[in-house]
Amino acid sequence: MKLNQRPFGQTPYGEATLYTFANDNGLEVSITNYGGAITSIIAPDRTGNPADVVLGYETVEEYVEHPRFMGALIGRYANRIARGRFSLNGVEYQLAQNNGANHLHGGITAFHKVLWSGETETSAQELALHLSYLSRDGEENYPGNLTVQVDYVLNDHNELEVRYRTTTDKDTIVNLTNHSYFNLAGAGSILNHELLINADAFTPISEDLIPTGEIRNVEGTPLDFRRTQTVGSRINEPYDQLRCTGGYDHNFVLNDAETPLKLAVQVVDPPSGRKLEVLTTQPGLQFYSGNFLDGSFTGKNGVAYEKYAGLCLEPQYFPDAPNHPNFPSTTLRAYEEYKQTSVYRFLSE
Repeated sequence: MKLNQRPFGQTPYGEATLYTFANDNGLEVSITNYGGAITSIIAPDRTGNPADVVLGYETVEEYVEHPRFMGALIGRYANRIARGRFSLNGVEYQLAQNNGANHLHGGITAFHKVLWSGETETSAQELALHLSYLSRDGEENYPGNLTVQVDYVLNDHNELEVRYRTTTDKDTIVNLTNHSYFNLAGAGSILNHELLINADAFTPISEDLIPTGEIRNVEGTPLDFRRTQTVGSRINEPYDQLRCTGGYDHNFVLNDAETPLKLAVQVVDPPSGRKLEVLTTQPGLQFYSGNFLDGSFTGKNGVAYEKYAGLCLEPQYFPDAPNHPNFPSTTLRAYEEYKQTSVYRFLSE
């Protein structure tokens, strides 16, 4: 197990650091404390050949400039809140409307746009990066001083574990996730990736990508991934939920809700044999197929990220949950603790 860190460039909040972990099986993960972003994951294929399986940038200046949330930690509230409004304890809060009329991924200067404090910890079995941040009362107009710790832990089982923990001094709402774009081939399109999602239902959305409040069975729809399907096999079907997004951008209601850490999804790139499993304690998973990537900016190695260049698998609570009483609650009461864990397991077959 190896760890190194180096300066990664200047941000509006000071100099960023890049931390690189490597285990004994050829898995290497790099993370910056700017936005808590995973900048690269080097994973071997079935024959041991390595490739970088996440989209991202080569410099911190690009992470500061570009708005696509590449690899970043998302908070205080992942996904969308309708019209940027929610009520809590009889008080209505107005958040930034930074995605059309809606609030997206915590706002304008949210967790993906701040410099986190970082500390490392090493042992014979695992390497850990402990990131912490204090989101002050009123930041992005959310209530409460929110103390956040996110631990990235790499072990020799080729697992990257992400542990989230927060506390607040005032009732608030919290929904945290990671926004990595995966491409297990290392390049090209993800449409031929084989996908399985452990979910019997999803939350349909309106044309502005806000949940309607319905929980709909996936049976008979192009969102049925209970048996392995390629991402692109049904992506162009004339189904209302695909027309309004140009592909997949939906929250799936995960099965095994009472299981503490459950298998949510697995993805395979058949030519390379690379396989990713995501396990989580969360009730939902946002599957996004990179529909809004349009080639207008370049990432690592000068590659322009076109539509379907990567897919996101975001364990989370449901979008717009504060405005839907039938969804699992995202309210965090004062002096209680929010905890969740997700595991990204890299395999080959």
